[in-house]
Amino acid sequence: MSDTLTFQASLLDQTTAEPTFDPTFAHLRRHRLPDAAWIDRQPGWVSGADQLYQAAEAHLPWRTGTERIRGSEVARPRLVASVDRDALPPDLRLLGLLSDALSHRYGVRLDAITCNLYRNGRDSVAWHGDRVARDLPEAIVAIVSLGEPRPFRVRPRGGGSSLSWSAGHGDLLVMGGSCQRTCEHSVPKVAAAGPRIALMYRVRR
Repeated sequence: MSDTLTFQASLLDQTTAEPTFDPTFAHLRRHRLPDAAWIDRQPGWVSGADQLYQAAEAHLPWRTGTERIRGSEVARPRLVASVDRDALPPDLRLLGLLSDALSHRYGVRLDAITCNLYRNGRDSVAWHGDRVARDLPEAIVAIVSLGEPRPFRVRPRGGGSSLSWSAGHGDLLVMGGSCQRTCEHSVPKVAAAGPRIALMYRVRR
């Protein structure tokens, strides 16, 4: 990347070993939501996540863009990248292994990999349900968070009380059931934050 981001490594992730993950999902916990929606979460699912963050920031084809908000086309407040899992550089081959493990766990092929890079506290994503999944009765969207933690919020579609989790440094969060139809999620702006990358795994459509 041409811009230099200030990344603060986790004191809990000081390892020189290659990044890896827990294939047993031993600490995965499910949070059930209304209308048959649910969220699975495992903190620290990826170990050595800070190394993986640095490789992803350096090697993924990050780009800017625009999005429509309240009827107007505005600059997208984050960078995005798509991943070709058949052409991953050596430092990012773990992304394909994560896809395989998640696909086996949830019984669907989660081989569409996209990424968001939140450069600082001003970068965000507004309340939404994933367009590629919300016309399905049930859908799985898995998110692996790398870099500094940010709040990840979920609320009923159209508004209401929200739930919030901290997501960063290798945490796994999986939205399933009716979540994309009946709930919305967001990563809000915050006063100050270091960079975070979200690796998102979906069914290819």
